[in-house]
Parts: sequence; structure tokens; C-alpha cells
Amino acid sequence: MAKIGIYGSSFDPITNVHLWTASTIAHRCKLDKVIFLPCSSKRRDKQLHNTDEHRWNMLNLAIKNNPKFIADNYEMNKEAWEVFTYYTMNHFKSTFQDDEVYFIMGADLLEDIADGKWKYGDQLVSENKFIVMARDGIDMLKTISRSPLLRNNDNGTRFHLIDKGLAMEISSTYIREEFAKGGEPRYLLPEECYAYIKKHNLYQQKENED
Repeated sequence: MAKIGIYGSSFDPITNVHLWTASTIAHRCKLDKVIFLPCSSKRRDKQLHNTDEHRWNMLNLAIKNNPKFIADNYEMNKEAWEVFTYYTMNHFKSTFQDDEVYFIMGADLLEDIADGKWKYGDQLVSENKFIVMARDGIDMLKTISRSPLLRNNDNGTRFHLIDKGLAMEISSTYIREEFAKGGEPRYLLPEECYAYIKKHNLYQQKENED
């Protein structure tokens, strides 16, 4: 039985922190695979800054040398109304029926689930296992204890809480802003992705913007 982590994000662009986080989790949780899952560009709650093609190409460039890392375009190919994490996890559990599948998320998303902001949140929590990454300022244990949904499904294996031990929170937003304003974020993302962005003039500020 393999252990597989599902790591969803916009990856717009993928950063070295994404890769470091995935590698840390794979090592500590003894995962056999981490599946990088770019979100759908059709979701109304996501404002993406690049095409699916560019995001997908950069993701594959970034992970190509790690045999544990796999890119999957399942959500990319879905319409907005079909994209819910509950459905996504059902898909991957069906695909990997003989394996143990975990949903990887940040503590901020755990808070959102606790606050009832996720559709099918009850079913998602009761039927799945989670690897939760620490975020500055969020007490993961308190988040679980204050939520009836989370605490009543906390059987000791439902939530694997990971404190990365190093505050590395450089975001894709920061990198996009650096490119747009003539900054130099070269060493915050994989070299191949940096070169790709430069080649295709991605994340450049539009002429009509201040």
C-alpha cells in the first residue's frame, strides 16, 4: 500500500517554497508520491494571472527531476461547478483504491473548514485524511478543538499536523509582483521556471495599469 498526498494550489507560478513544502511533507510523512494538482481556471473564487498552458508547463518543468512528484490536471479539466475538494478526493481514492490518500493543506484552509466555508465540508472531513501545514499565527490544535466538526472526527489519524520548523512563506503573489515591478525574484522559484517566465514575458504589468 502506497501513501499519496494530494497537493492543490493555483501554482501561478510554482515556487521553491511549494517544492520545499512538498519535499518536507513527503519525507516526514513517508509519502510515496505527491500529486501536484493545479486548480481550475474556471473557479469564480480564484483570480489567476496566467493561462492553464503556462501554469501546467512551469509545474512540469519544476518537478521533472523528482520521481516522487507527479502533476495531474484533473481539476484543470473540470468546469467550475464540478470542482469541490470532496469530489476531487473521491476521484483520487477511486483511482488509487489500494493506497492511502491524504489531502495536503495549510492551516488557513483548516480554519475555513472549521468556519463552515467549504461545500461538503462535513463529508470531506468524515471520509478523508489530512496533512495540515502550519501557518504563522494559527494554532492548529485550537482550531480543531473549537470546531465540533473537526474535533468529533479527530480520531488520532484524521489530521497529521506538520510544523515545518522554518517560516518560509514567500508567495506566488510576491513573485508576480516582483516581475511586474521590475524586481528580481530569480532564486525564489526553479531556474527553469524563471527562464520560462522571462522567455514568454509573463506577469508583466499592463500598460494601462498604474
